[in-house]
Amino acid sequence: MISKKIIKLIFLPVIALNSMAQADSLQKQINEQVWKPFIKSFNERDTDGFMAVHSKEMSRVNQDGKSIYGYEKYYEENKTGNERGKQSGRKHSIELRFIQRIAGNNSAFEVGYYKTTSFQPNGEARSFYGKFHVLMRKENGRWKILMDADANDKTDEAVFLTGKVLE
Repeated sequence: MISKKIIKLIFLPVIALNSMAQADSLQKQINEQVWKPFIKSFNERDTDGFMAVHSKEMSRVNQDGKSIYGYEKYYEENKTGNERGKQSGRKHSIELRFIQRIAGNNSAFEVGYYKTTSFQPNGEARSFYGKFHVLMRKENGRWKILMDADANDKTDEAVFLTGKVLE
């Protein structure tokens, strides 16, 4: 008769591998449904596309500005900034690096660093850095950002580069 210890030794690695595969699958879903469209729409100054990855019930936490507000104000803030940027001929881009990614079947929490670069019409570029904390949930089968918080948090290029690149 096979002992319980042997059975555990056989099945625990299988269970662990299955759990890791599920986590990888959830991360891929989040990347495809949230982060890739987030980056694309941010870079293109597409307010509607950018806001489409956010829950209508979302909270935006501006830690440096010590403020919290909802979807409507965040939408207007982005729309105004995007229109101003388009009119002035400025382009911008965002890059993300991750330091913590936790995902369950219906909720996820991610922490990382961002780098935004603003490009002036004359070619001059300037980069800004910060640390983000994002809480997500599935709504009607799609991942949405429920809470987005960020702060400068003494983030610079060296700190940014310590994070893991989006796959």
